Amino acid sequence: MRILFIGDIVGSPGRQIVKDRLRDIVTQKEIDLVIANGENSASGFGITPRISEELFAAGVEVLTGGNHIWDRKEILEYIAHEPRLLRPANFPEGNPGGGLYLGTAKNGVKYAVLNLQGRVFMQPIDCPFRIADHGLARIPADVPIILVDMHAETTSEKIALGYYLDGRVTAVVGTHTHVATADEHILPRGTAFICDVGMTGPHAGVIGMEYAAILKRFLDAQPGRFEVAEGDLQMNCVLIETAEPGSSVGSRRAKSIERLRFRLD
Repeated sequence: MRILFIGDIVGSPGRQIVKDRLRDIVTQKEIDLVIANGENSASGFGITPRISEELFAAGVEVLTGGNHIWDRKEILEYIAHEPRLLRPANFPEGNPGGGLYLGTAKNGVKYAVLNLQGRVFMQPIDCPFRIADHGLARIPADVPIILVDMHAETTSEKIALGYYLDGRVTAVVGTHTHVATADEHILPRGTAFICDVGMTGPHAGVIGMEYAAILKRFLDAQPGRFEVAEGDLQMNCVLIETAEPGSSVGSRRAKSIERLRFRLD
């Protein structure tokens, strides 16, 4: 099975490259399942019901979130009724929506997507390691594919979670920093891992934003309005190939993980 995970989609430029390129990529790379982080897809901050539907229509099958998932108030009711849009599972109880999705890919293989958020240099929410255990306990034994989006700031926390879940999930992919890392590999017990998939959107700026306001913030320490940048549109993603059910590699294991970068011509 071949899974494409698309890094954080930023604003309308990020959505545009997904709409323009995704279907061709799915055909060329023989993709069975597409997952994307969409928490920055509404002008760089949050996601809306309309944008969620737009991305689903473009071919994304599950959307994960992070610390910006609540930035648009209109998402609160939508996420409560749309299980394909996830928020981190370790937000406190009582929040709308969920952090775990169970589905069936187009090739008939069952899969699960678990969304978690880190706590180092981020909001001190529930423990992602313990919540991961709770999430895995809810997944039926006959589900051979489990992908975890760890939305976190530090590489150490992401790597630690990778080792914590190694052999129990198919892949742990990091999101949030918007900068792709070059550490994709298979962990000792068969879990595919990368610290950060990177960003899908305009790279002619600072992690998706126009650089002028960012520079002002650094130089003057004054608040300013951030606008999504333009130019150098890239889709950063990873392609994860899993073991066939019943193969010698074993259930819930990955065979390979490959970084991919596509540009909008």
